[in-house]
Amino acid sequence: MAYHIYYGDNLPILKSLPTGSVELIYIDPPFNTGKEQARTQIQTNRADDGDRVGFTGQRYRTIELGRKSYLDVFDDFLSFLEPRLLEAWRILAPNGSLYFHIDYREVHYCKVLLDAIFGRASFLNEIIWAYDYGGRTKRKWPPKHDNILWYARDPRNYIFNVDAIDRIPYMAPGLVGREKAARGKLPTDTWWHTIVPTNSREKTGYPTQKPLGILRRIVAASSNPGEMVLDFFAGSGTTGAACLELDRNFILVDDNLEAMQVMARRFSAVPGIIWHGYHPGEVAGG
Repeated sequence: MAYHIYYGDNLPILKSLPTGSVELIYIDPPFNTGKEQARTQIQTNRADDGDRVGFTGQRYRTIELGRKSYLDVFDDFLSFLEPRLLEAWRILAPNGSLYFHIDYREVHYCKVLLDAIFGRASFLNEIIWAYDYGGRTKRKWPPKHDNILWYARDPRNYIFNVDAIDRIPYMAPGLVGREKAARGKLPTDTWWHTIVPTNSREKTGYPTQKPLGILRRIVAASSNPGEMVLDFFAGSGTTGAACLELDRNFILVDDNLEAMQVMARRFSAVPGIIWHGYHPGEVAGG
């Protein structure tokens, strides 16, 4: 298997990759929210004078372990994305796919750009990832979803492993019979999936970390074992974690030192990873 993690600006790295060499690209670029994206890691320990009260009235003290952040602001978001998406189109194999993860603020502009690069016929789905957490504004309908645009390099020839997709329960299993209810049904283009829970073993503390279940579904559906998957906004490395579970090769790229440090911890037990521009020993202090 081949596992590569690059530290640096993704554009020159993309230009160095061979044409047609990747079967699947998933990217979760900055959403251009105009805000600092931050995540604070905490730990709670039993203490008689703790600042929190938990189950059965036990008290706990909160300890802050660290804060990770980046500034999510671009003066011209599409000009930043366009040369990178042009390279993504070039790098994709003839039967390859791009999954582009964004939110409601920029999705419409990004789709117009992707239509121009891939062709409108190559647009296959807009997947809605719906979740329910955080505050609820009373000034409008609270936004509780992300958008994932799926494009094929060739709309007549692309990988879609329908039998490998995880099935979900029927909402009314009594109406479909015991056999169908036990098997479950295929997901639609609306995916209900929780965010990464605060107390989950999956949690890395990286801001904007996406759930492994979302990436696992995409990798299983749109690539085959032994093929190459690329994520050039890799963040905490969830795409790589899904590839390791599903026997795919991967290339991960990020220019954030904190992302490298998180991935170094996350993949510390994985042999054979080739690091470019970063040494895992730099994890100290991250």
